[in-house]
Amino acid sequence: MADYQKNDDAVARLTPEQHYVTQESGTERPGTGEYLDNHAPGLYVDIVSGEPLFTSADKFDSHCGWPSFTKPVEAAYVSELRDESVGMVRIEVRSTHGDSHLGHVFPDGPADRGGLRYCINSASLKFIAKDEMAAAGYAEYIDQVEDI
Repeated sequence: MADYQKNDDAVARLTPEQHYVTQESGTERPGTGEYLDNHAPGLYVDIVSGEPLFTSADKFDSHCGWPSFTKPVEAAYVSELRDESVGMVRIEVRSTHGDSHLGHVFPDGPADRGGLRYCINSASLKFIAKDEMAAAGYAEYIDQVEDI
């Protein structure tokens, strides 16, 4: 397992929106995220730590306004925490080692794919295209990415 961690240089390079989302537990406006309509095969990683989070094979259109995934690529890289910040109970999703706020997970995803919907802010992600994954150090996840 690679050594992923919060990187101060990466935090310093974040745009104001990326900083707001990942470091201040913010949310990007629905329908505005860079990866909402991305249908290319590849891997989504934490923009701060590089932790592998989700694959294009597990992405689906939930019509919620944010990229949605059925499961993380490895559960060890995604932490789930109780969130009562908006007057209701939700489950927050954070990267385990980078501690970036990613979004929330809900139990209303496709039943035939596990029933979960990881509703994730594009601002917390970096996309690595399938044909660039090996060179970027993510070769072990290529078999989990389907050509779409």
